[in-house]
Amino acid sequence: MKELIETIVKPLVDYPEAVVIQEVEDNQHITYKLTVHKDDVGKIIGKNGRVAKAIRTVIYSSASSKSNKRIHLDIQ
Repeated sequence: MKELIETIVKPLVDYPEAVVIQEVEDNQHITYKLTVHKDDVGKIIGKNGRVAKAIRTVIYSSASSKSNKRIHLDIQ
């Protein structure tokens, strides 16, 4: 799943080397914490959160078939 997030996010940002994804897992949830360069945060969120919503939609739909745990993407 981390590779999928990287594949989606890196072409969108100006500083792809600053993209960091951390995975935090507990009993019922898997949280992916996406950290990008401070100048790229607006590009990942997009107007009215449209880009972030699209990224989450792709990740959630692909994760629903692979795991029975809930997936959450946290953009920092």
